[in-house]
Amino acid sequence: MKDPNEDTEWNDILRKKGILPPKEVPEDDEEEEVALQQQSVVKTYESMTLEELEKNEDEFGEDDEAAIEMYKQKRLAEWKAAQMKNVFGELGEISGQDYVKEVNKAGEGIWVVLHLYKQGIPLCTLINQHLSGLARKFPQTKFLRSISTTCIPNYPDRNLPTIFVYFEGEMKAQFIGPLVFGGMNLKVEELEWRLSETGAVKTDLEENPRKQIEDKMMSSIRSSLPTRKDSGSEDEDD
Repeated sequence: MKDPNEDTEWNDILRKKGILPPKEVPEDDEEEEVALQQQSVVKTYESMTLEELEKNEDEFGEDDEAAIEMYKQKRLAEWKAAQMKNVFGELGEISGQDYVKEVNKAGEGIWVVLHLYKQGIPLCTLINQHLSGLARKFPQTKFLRSISTTCIPNYPDRNLPTIFVYFEGEMKAQFIGPLVFGGMNLKVEELEWRLSETGAVKTDLEENPRKQIEDKMMSSIRSSLPTRKDSGSEDEDD
């Protein structure tokens, strides 16, 4: 009679159909399989991101806790190093020659805010001041400025100020001309809000500051208007 544990193609077919019992695994092979499984668990730790490690923490046993913690610390250190690598923190100046390198090839995951300006235009000066403050507040975003005609030849002054917003080399938003910015009354918080709407910065503002200003203006207008009672008493005096 043929050995049911024999490695033959026919025996494999019979095992699949349930005619022969599963092949017996020698103890040495069982130990090797357990070792391979343990290695695969370690590889799973190594391949996981910090977020995945935290998410799947409950699925691992107590014996794995030390290994998980080690890999979490490793991932955290890698994340911090990547964050430090992409810290800018100031408003940089570029020319047309730098455009491709600094804007189009800024890198993976990098937002770029580029201000086209000209000296002698008050609103451009104001926006440069605002962007300098925002660059310090949001160091993960690359803030740049460039004199308009050195960046784009013959760029019309009537389009200034202009802000272009890029992500990973692709333009995501543009703000062109003084009317878009609301003139010299533009507050840094309003500009921050506008940029946050494009995704370029993660603001802690809870609502559009411009809305608060408009609400105050409407409230002021309403309080200065005569009430029905006041207008009635005026008519009686006449």
